[in-house]
Amino acid sequence: MHTSSEVDTGTKAQHVVILCHPRADSFCGAVAEKYCRVVEECGQKANLRDLYRMRFDPVLRPEEQPGKRGFFQSPHVAYELSMIADASVIVLIYPIWFGTPPAMIKGYVERVLGSDISYRAVHDRDAKSPLAGKPLLSFTSSGNSQIWLEEQGEWQSLVQVFDRYLERAFSMAPSQHVHFSPIGEGLSERSFLQKMEEVRQHAQAVCTRVGVK
Repeated sequence: MHTSSEVDTGTKAQHVVILCHPRADSFCGAVAEKYCRVVEECGQKANLRDLYRMRFDPVLRPEEQPGKRGFFQSPHVAYELSMIADASVIVLIYPIWFGTPPAMIKGYVERVLGSDISYRAVHDRDAKSPLAGKPLLSFTSSGNSQIWLEEQGEWQSLVQVFDRYLERAFSMAPSQHVHFSPIGEGLSERSFLQKMEEVRQHAQAVCTRVGVK
């Protein structure tokens, strides 16, 4: 997988894979590794953005607030956006904590994906976003079962407030969300391998969808 600071502008379909988990040996990390490996086996390119290992700062600074005088876009944010612009698909991989994505993912949305896009542009569907037309694929995990999340209303809220909102706000293609649960220390090897097979199947399907244009 590619994590270098050089943006590849070749003809291969590119997958920007945004991973958010504090542990390097997490289940989410295994999902990201598997996804990236399958993408490259398919002859495409995976750019992994491991937010914790990158020490990504999720805090939006006053000068980065869209629509304000003196707007400034840091070189780091500009680099992330350059990769997004070249991407064929955006992949988010994160655990569900307290019914929502981790703060670092939300910070990536605010500082990078939403850079210089005002609420008025979102309201008027006039956002000039590098995400326009790109599909979004999310892989999430949780310690509680998906049935429990649905009973609490958390699952439906997450999909509507996060996935569907990103689609509309940034004029993205329809999204897909793959959830794994319950994920904990007692996860058997057999169950783990079954879930990695699911990741492989989804990665291959996306590779077929985006192709090389």
